[in-house]
Amino acid sequence: MARVIPLTPEQPRIPKPEWLKVKAPGSANYLRLKSIMRDLRLNTVCEEARCPNIGECWNHGTATFMILGDICTRACAYCAVSHGRPAPVDTAEPERVANAIQQLALNYVVITSVDRDDLKDGGASIFAGVITETRKRLPSCRIEVLIPDFKGEEAPLRTVLEARPDVMNHNTETVPRLYRMARSGGRYSRTLELLDRSRTIAPDIPTKTGLMVGLGEEREELLAVFRDLRQVGCQILTIGQYLRPTQAHAPMVRYYTPDEFRELKQIALDMGFVHVDSGPLVRSSYHANETADAWAEAAAHA
Repeated sequence: MARVIPLTPEQPRIPKPEWLKVKAPGSANYLRLKSIMRDLRLNTVCEEARCPNIGECWNHGTATFMILGDICTRACAYCAVSHGRPAPVDTAEPERVANAIQQLALNYVVITSVDRDDLKDGGASIFAGVITETRKRLPSCRIEVLIPDFKGEEAPLRTVLEARPDVMNHNTETVPRLYRMARSGGRYSRTLELLDRSRTIAPDIPTKTGLMVGLGEEREELLAVFRDLRQVGCQILTIGQYLRPTQAHAPMVRYYTPDEFRELKQIALDMGFVHVDSGPLVRSSYHANETADAWAEAAAHA
């Protein structure tokens, strides 16, 4: 593959490459959207996960809503979201989220959540509620869900899929060897099982997943994950650079170059993925509406 930039925990911090530098947020539309989120007491993964694309996405009036609170029951080593004991479920949240979507007149939204292992259904009923309430208020809005693994339970997954999201997304995040280090409570086999079940339960709803690179994975490990994902029928793949949120999080081993991301995209497409978004700043919900459009167009001509 192309030139690499190694980075180990023992080395002093080095400046980000030019391709990772983004403009600080502050546009009028960004400030408007942020104000609406605060007024309606809503959380976004854009803020909680310190997404580098928040300025661009919010300037265009799009955001990824994070439901079920802002405290996660897991402590994944790569994630900036706080963990601990979450607050009780807010049963009015689906209406508030749907109201925000209607107020913003969005045509595509992503709904995600913290892990709620303390709940019997993992929060699936709230996901379904958001979909249902949004359909009532804004039927034209397409909805992508980025769900947790629900501890491998099938019933919560069915609850979400029966509400009929337009895209079902669950992130793989990294290669199997790094799961114990990076994904507290997660299981690689459980991720594949969820994606496989989703295609079985609702074959007309496309499945999507995301990977981070730079955590220490090897090239062949990545390609093996690509093959596993295709075996369970996953159609849409995102690949982005892991950026360490703080010194307390998992170290970043190296930066991937834009050329490497382009190569990984081509390899994945050659394996049969319908759409692949691969780049240093790509995140699971980055340009999600364009990704869904590209998938729909490709699927229509398949």
